[in-house]
Amino acid sequence: MTDEARHDAIERAWRDLVETARRTAAEGLVVGTSGNVSVRVGDLVLVTPSGVPYDRLTPQDIVGVDLDGTQVVGSLAPTSELPLHLAVHRETGARAVVHTHAVHATAVSTLVPELPPVHYMTAALGGPVRVAAYALYGTEELARNMLHALRDRTACLLQNHGTVTYGDTLPQAYDRTAQLEWMCRLWLTASSVPGRTPSLLSPTQLAEASAQLRGYGQQPR
Repeated sequence: MTDEARHDAIERAWRDLVETARRTAAEGLVVGTSGNVSVRVGDLVLVTPSGVPYDRLTPQDIVGVDLDGTQVVGSLAPTSELPLHLAVHRETGARAVVHTHAVHATAVSTLVPELPPVHYMTAALGGPVRVAAYALYGTEELARNMLHALRDRTACLLQNHGTVTYGDTLPQAYDRTAQLEWMCRLWLTASSVPGRTPSLLSPTQLAEASAQLRGYGQQPR
């Protein structure tokens, strides 16, 4: 890739990152400056800056670090959750990571060790979504707990904190966040009916759904 092509790719990725970050706020998945987003371009990880409202971000506010966390682009301080993002980028095939404080998902993280498989879209995230043990935000301990919960999954809950999802693209990572929040809301709603317990899907049923989902959507001819 030429320097010009790389520069253009980074500019496009930053625009997409800002758009995704704004979407998390517009759709109620974060409040204020909580939550953060990252996207990888080659060996560069672009991240939202710390404490800056998303609607104020401009092309000049770009923030980029290498995989060791050394800032190589921009002057604003990166998100305080940088260790979390870098852990996902280093340890998985992720190209994009979305972290939110979605209210229903965060509520579930305080109640159970994993989100019960109340819907077949559980399979789209790799199986029942685990809850990572609580640790102070922005710490390496939180990043380690998160990676443990993400084994063979593309999403997890952070206890008393929020959500983490990743994907090949920002839209995919965001969609997984939205699906996770919807499933948490579904489980909380069903669980709140007095005298009733939600039916859950079996491992066999989830495996069948996983196989079915592999053929979902428009396939190459």
